[in-house]
Amino acid sequence: MTKKSLLLVGFVFVCSLALAGTKSYSIVFEHPVAVGAVQLAPGEYKLTVDNGTATFTDVHTKKAVSAPVKLETANQKFAGTAVDTVSNGKTDCVLAIQLGGSTTKIKFATAAATHSGM
Repeated sequence: MTKKSLLLVGFVFVCSLALAGTKSYSIVFEHPVAVGAVQLAPGEYKLTVDNGTATFTDVHTKKAVSAPVKLETANQKFAGTAVDTVSNGKTDCVLAIQLGGSTTKIKFATAAATHSGM
């Protein structure tokens, strides 16, 4: 292989790793929920987190909404994805989500600030 071909193969490999690095998580909400300042209808969502932003994409309609998050790192991996909520009348507010298979916990600033007294 020439030097140019080797560089091209290396570049394609690094780009494919970067694209594969964004992991998604499946989240199902049985009731309407507030995620930060965003309202989500009941249903199944694909959750991705990137640069302090959580994006929820409805798996059926493909509509996506985003909310700012604060990331925390736990000492060990979470066994499964878990959603921490608090009830606020008819709507549950998502305070945090532990991402299964990772050490990442995402916290929603707006909801956490609103419900910190609970």
